[in-house]
Amino acid sequence: MDKKIKNNGKYDERNKLNDLTGKEWLLSTKSFFISSKCADDKDAFKHPAPFLIKDVEKLISTFTKKNMTVFDPFMGSGTTAIAAYNLSRKSIGIDLSEEYEELAKTRFERKGMIENKDYIYICGDSLVETENIDMVDYIITSPPYHNILKNNSKGLREDKSEKGYRNSPRLGVEYYSDKVNDLGNQNSYDDFLKLFKQIMIKAYAKLKDNKYCSIIISDFTVDKKEVCVQADIVKLMQDIGFNFVGTIILLQDNKPLYPFGYPYKFKINHMHQNIINFIKE
Repeated sequence: MDKKIKNNGKYDERNKLNDLTGKEWLLSTKSFFISSKCADDKDAFKHPAPFLIKDVEKLISTFTKKNMTVFDPFMGSGTTAIAAYNLSRKSIGIDLSEEYEELAKTRFERKGMIENKDYIYICGDSLVETENIDMVDYIITSPPYHNILKNNSKGLREDKSEKGYRNSPRLGVEYYSDKVNDLGNQNSYDDFLKLFKQIMIKAYAKLKDNKYCSIIISDFTVDKKEVCVQADIVKLMQDIGFNFVGTIILLQDNKPLYPFGYPYKFKINHMHQNIINFIKE
């Protein structure tokens, strides 16, 4: 067995999935990890639901090798592209919002990223534009959570993005867009699932065989009732043809707690995201 020795373990040349050593691979199979920030996250907090770069890097390093291409059909502020660039991967992203495209490209310029070399950012509808992209090695995305940013409760916290976080008392609602084809503007939860499935059918066709897809999403309430969103996502992805390979819990213990049902009913505070993983076999 031909193995290359690294300081942090041995790399097995038979490994066609990633560039991790055996030790690193073993650690990547944990069913949870704790969210961590970095300085480059700061601008992303101008987006209502930002990824953190280090969190995405962990997933990209697990499911790809250098120079592979990562696809995010809901690119938003560009975190997936930055994480891919940091790891010497290429990226393709699609997003409806001109505002978030501008934010993302500002972040890319600060990193020295070159368009069409290091990344492709398409401002448009993923349901349409996905058909026009090349085949990819990994899909990672966090879709809008139905219409929860447009509910009557105060959905966001006080904007402290200049300090690099948003974890203070909640105030008014900010949402993605008013576009009818925005996943966050669907009239019902069923409509949300239907549109998401249509987009992921297109994404499935662009994913190479034996490659992976990670969907980052938490459970949430619909009409004031808690919904097991993960179960619905797993079912629709299996209907498309993906095989479910397990969920990683992304712990976010720095979020504030709110007494939603106190002192009458138990109402859960969502302190984690579900990273739901699939393979196209």
